[in-house]
Amino acid sequence: MTSRNQVLFDRARRTIPGGVNSPVRAFGSVGGTPVFFERAKGAYVWDVDGKRYIDYVGSWGPAIVGHAHPDVIHAVQAAAEHGLSFGAPTEAEILIAEEIVKLVPSIESVRLVSSGTEATMSAIRLARGFTGRDTIVKFEGCYHGHSDSLLVKAGSGLLTCGTPSSGGVPADFTRHTLVLDYNNVAQLTETFAQLGDTLACVILEPFAGNMNLVRPSAEFMQTLRTLCTQHGTVLIYDEVMTGFRVALGGAQSLHGIRPDLTTLGKVVGGGMPIGAFGGRADIMACIAPLGAVYQAGTLSGNPVAVAAGLATLKLIQAPDFYQGLADKAQQLVEGLRTAAQEAGVACCADRVGGMFGLYFSPRVPTRYAEVMTADKAAFNRFFHHMLSEGIYLAPSAFEAGFVSAAHTADDIEATLAAARRAFAAV
Repeated sequence: MTSRNQVLFDRARRTIPGGVNSPVRAFGSVGGTPVFFERAKGAYVWDVDGKRYIDYVGSWGPAIVGHAHPDVIHAVQAAAEHGLSFGAPTEAEILIAEEIVKLVPSIESVRLVSSGTEATMSAIRLARGFTGRDTIVKFEGCYHGHSDSLLVKAGSGLLTCGTPSSGGVPADFTRHTLVLDYNNVAQLTETFAQLGDTLACVILEPFAGNMNLVRPSAEFMQTLRTLCTQHGTVLIYDEVMTGFRVALGGAQSLHGIRPDLTTLGKVVGGGMPIGAFGGRADIMACIAPLGAVYQAGTLSGNPVAVAAGLATLKLIQAPDFYQGLADKAQQLVEGLRTAAQEAGVACCADRVGGMFGLYFSPRVPTRYAEVMTADKAAFNRFFHHMLSEGIYLAPSAFEAGFVSAAHTADDIEATLAAARRAFAAV
């Protein structure tokens, strides 16, 4: 009997490019047929065949309190009863802005948008407008959405400008984008020595999650903050993934560093489409209608999305919320390490808060080049073994995973039991 997942995928490809509305959903990296989900609750998702999975994707991060939390659902229902959208100010926008400013000390003023891509694109435009400079720096392996200036692959050597990594992006759009090596202090220092006074901003994932989970070194982060300050370059923390995920104050609270601008998404919407960018009041004052840097969004601050976000932000402030999240993630990564070692598989794991990485490599990677040496074929076999056992991991060897507050110790143990069988079969 043909799976409904396959039937729906075949049908979707007739009207949707590739059958999906975001490329990673196509299972292009791991092969096979993508899973079509029908419902979710707590730590679980169910596909259209009725099969239940323990979910470690969590809608790519926002399901930090678990899927369909009663408080979030109630808030969404109450907001929807008053109207889905106004395209005009609401009190709820003020409430969520006040909550974000309270929880993230570096954010003195914040603007809501509808996606993480909008947030990063707008933050970069703002940094350019504030500094009067054009050139930006990003790091290889970090993903900041699909705006033209950021779809860049590294040039052939130090300080070379990036070239487009997507069709449809003119080279002129990326000629002002420099791509450096994550965690490379010497290269960073040399770049600023040569070009520091021409750099509008540096944007990075403060814990990378789009080349799997990669930690920055303390020296790298402190050097970056110091150099940006010295040269008047805006430091942008892209916390679309890490914001409220790795800690209540985001990655910056763990680093003890105050960025100039921060971009947010995922958890801020509690599962609904939303994004935000904010930071120093003097920089934010350059945004229209106060300043000359134009940014707009008819549906920004959507009342239903804001309601979901507010409910989620309240839940994550419960005492010991993050300690519980960290304990479960630690149980998971320690168990995965042990299971791989017992099976004789070169695989390791790491975590920050409730965010974790699984690497089919002998060591935890520290930069993009090391990530790319992972045994991708082994991961793909492992992924499909786990999927068959009802464990849903990100369908790529280069994506971080997420534990939610809804996961139980029994869920973790069931996952590790499946992992032991999967490692033995890899």
